[in-house]
Amino acid sequence: MQEIEEDQPPFAGGLLDLLLAQPAELPRLPVGLLSREQKAAELQRVAALKAMTAAYEAELVLGLADDTPDDLDPAPGTPGARRGSWAPDPELPGVSEFFTAELAVVLNCGRRSASLLAQRAWTYRESLPGTWAALAAGALDEARAKVLVDVLEYTDPAVARTVEAQLLAEAAALTTHTLRKRAVAALLAVDADAADARRREAERRADVRVYPSPREGMSTLATDLPAPVAAACFDLVDRLAVVLKTDGDERPIGQIRAAVLADLIQRPWDDGRPPVTAHLQLIATLGALVGRSGEAAEVNGLPITIGQLRDLLRELDALGLRTPAGGSVTLALTDDDGALRATSTLEQLRRIARHGCPDHHDTDCGCAALDRPEETDSYEPSAAQQTFVHTRDRTCRFPTCGQRVGWADADHVLPHARGGATDCADLCCLCRSHHRLKTFAPGWRFAMTVDGVLHVTTPSGITRTTRPPGMRPPPAAPDPPDPPTASAGPPPTAPPDDEAPPF
Repeated sequence: MQEIEEDQPPFAGGLLDLLLAQPAELPRLPVGLLSREQKAAELQRVAALKAMTAAYEAELVLGLADDTPDDLDPAPGTPGARRGSWAPDPELPGVSEFFTAELAVVLNCGRRSASLLAQRAWTYRESLPGTWAALAAGALDEARAKVLVDVLEYTDPAVARTVEAQLLAEAAALTTHTLRKRAVAALLAVDADAADARRREAERRADVRVYPSPREGMSTLATDLPAPVAAACFDLVDRLAVVLKTDGDERPIGQIRAAVLADLIQRPWDDGRPPVTAHLQLIATLGALVGRSGEAAEVNGLPITIGQLRDLLRELDALGLRTPAGGSVTLALTDDDGALRATSTLEQLRRIARHGCPDHHDTDCGCAALDRPEETDSYEPSAAQQTFVHTRDRTCRFPTCGQRVGWADADHVLPHARGGATDCADLCCLCRSHHRLKTFAPGWRFAMTVDGVLHVTTPSGITRTTRPPGMRPPPAAPDPPDPPTASAGPPPTAPPDDEAPPF
């Protein structure tokens, strides 16, 4: 028998891998057989399990953070180092600036959600160990633990533990609203300057965000403001909406408020300021526009020919599609699976259709008239490549990001210095933050197919795949056929002697 090394943990190697490979399971009871009292007791057990899982999650997050020190991050003064007002905030002391990006990929969540989770775990360990222990024991739920973190995370750890000691015993019996009020009061009694420190930190992290709304075609615009400023802004919007309502506007008051806010921001009546032009990207298939289909346009996986192009122009002209004054129209032509094949303007389409194929005079000779932009020898992508890649990707392609394409770089997936071609098959949109990560964070791997399907692997071995937004996923593999039964026919014959067994 092979001896186990003395410094090897008892659950090392293959046994741990076997345990991790097991599917996640929740011990379940047959709900239909439980009495009313037993269902209530089981709900309490599940709540305790949720708290324990949250504590375990925090421990795992901190363990992964400890495995990701900042000693390999770009040093000050070197290429890629954080600098200026665009520098990302340090998330955790001594931990790589790229850690929360990895955590977001591991958990398949947004960077902000991953950052909040990491900061909460760090606060448990550094400032609120009693709260963490109560969470791990299932004695305190995560909602109340989050309240204590929210109030105390920017406070000196010694002060935070003092407040925790005063509140923890009764925290589970208080509502989250009451717990927050008592925590703030206790903090101010111990450290009168804490409120100003928390306010300054909150102001430093303020931002404006847009969230998709569950209502069709709507989004939510949100911002972080000091409470008096937010109240004053809402009061102004409300007063102007009431004036419009009094003057006979029949829309609901909420709709009027939303319109007033948009007007105050965009100020369409003010022509004394430098103009700001917004570029709106509207994505719609030709079939959908003419009421024929909800699917993406199809060109049968081939370059667009003169005949196809002329048919396309006839349909676009029938729709009355025109380039707006001072604006632009970019057409995206796709394969039958939604993969982008070419981009063009209306003027370019008409010019190509007018000149036809340079080598043939047939209406549709089958020669390529429009296709992906050609590879270039330079490092910088051509204007045609920029248009193609930005139209294909629409947002930052890093998993869980989605930063709008206007803030994204067309980056070489295989770095240009290592032989990566300046070709659309090796270019994808990455926001500046994830562009820096790909370039300077050790251990990450990026790979992309010719149609723009991007595979990103973290240093911890988790791989996520993103597809261009308009590209449909491949069809699901068919289920394997059932094995033959005893009555399905004669038993299989043995292979001839000169054939090796199939293994």
